Parts: sequence; structure tokens; C-alpha cells
Amino acid sequence: MRTLILALPIALAACATTGSGGIVEVDTASKGQAIPGASCSVSTNSGNWAVTTPGSVAVGPANGDLHVVCNKEGYRTSEMIFRPSGAYGSSVGLGVGGGGGNVGVGVGLSVPVRLGGGGYPSRVTIEMNSQ
Repeated sequence: MRTLILALPIALAACATTGSGGIVEVDTASKGQAIPGASCSVSTNSGNWAVTTPGSVAVGPANGDLHVVCNKEGYRTSEMIFRPSGAYGSSVGLGVGGGGGNVGVGVGLSVPVRLGGGGYPSRVTIEMNSQ
């Protein structure tokens, strides 16, 4: 039983995932109204992808800034840059518990799931302005 309890945090950490799995949904809007059919280019340090809104693109793990450039006839070209969210840090926790005449002390350690930056937003909306 003790082995099971000690192995549980390791098993949970092994199953952990981060962010949106590298999939970013791209939408375009103007003055709060959705504008479907815009042609967008999505790029990171890992590559470039084309998507028509509304649509999604698999960009993989965060690798540099996420650049999104969208074009649609009758609207100005719009570009936005998204920086990856903060890194998953490590922390240490200490707990004391007791009951039934016994006192226990526990120490927990959390390690980063991924080193470096965090992830990209799972959904981005690019604001388009009419010409």
C-alpha cells in the first residue's frame, strides 16, 4: 500500500499534458461580428501554416512567438503576435497532519512539465478593419 501511495504522484506526472496540445483555433471578427472566410498565415519558429477562418492549425509545442496574419477582400491586412504563456515552474509544499494520536509530515515536490516557455493560446481572434 505504501508503494502505491508513493508511486501515485509519479504516475500522475507521467500522464500530464500541457496547453492545448499545440492546436490553435483561428477566428476573425470586425466590431464584434464574426467574419468567416479570411485567409490566414500562422507561423512559429517551427514552421508556417495556412488556415481559412474559422479553422484550426496544429502548430505543436511552443517555439518562439506565434504570428498570425489574415487577409480578406474589403478588409485591411491584420497581424497579431502572441507570446507563449509563462513556463510551468517548480514548487515545494510542506504539510502536517494528525489524527488518532499519530502525527505525520509530508513534503511534496512539483517539477516543470516542460522546460522553457509555456504554450500558445488555444483560440485567437484577429480583429479585421474594413478598408
